[in-house]
Amino acid sequence: MKESSTAPPGAKSQTAPPDRHPHRPLHLHGRFVLLVAAGGILGALSRYGFGMALPAPNAWPLPTLLINLSGALALGWLLEALSRSGPDAGLRRIARLGIGSGFLGAYTTYSTLALDSVRLIGAGRAMDAIWYLAASLLGGAAATILGIWLGALRHKSAQKGQKARP
Repeated sequence: MKESSTAPPGAKSQTAPPDRHPHRPLHLHGRFVLLVAAGGILGALSRYGFGMALPAPNAWPLPTLLINLSGALALGWLLEALSRSGPDAGLRRIARLGIGSGFLGAYTTYSTLALDSVRLIGAGRAMDAIWYLAASLLGGAAATILGIWLGALRHKSAQKGQKARP
């Protein structure tokens, strides 16, 4: 019995990478789970260190804001650069999972954003909480867009460099 294909006529068939369980979702592969966990440990430690090194003027959560904005920028850049450089496989997949999901997922801290907002409101500083939330959410979106733009710019620069070579 002939196996039917969903690929268009004339298209090369794609084979799964060599794996003991090629059809299992990535989150069920132990090595990928460990990769995300290792990245997460480093990201959480970095967040803690960065948060301790930055001042919080008048108890305003500047460290959390800067951590989340820098993480959004980095994640936008990383994912755009990876998506433009080829399929989600090999080192690109390792970078996406280890750095993107693991490190930057733990480095950014939206649960602390919520907690800081509640603390500001509880301290009778509702306007500070509103400004903080606006700066975090709108700034995070802007930082992500900037990161995507920088990732695209990097890709375009690399392409120009390749064309200039003899």
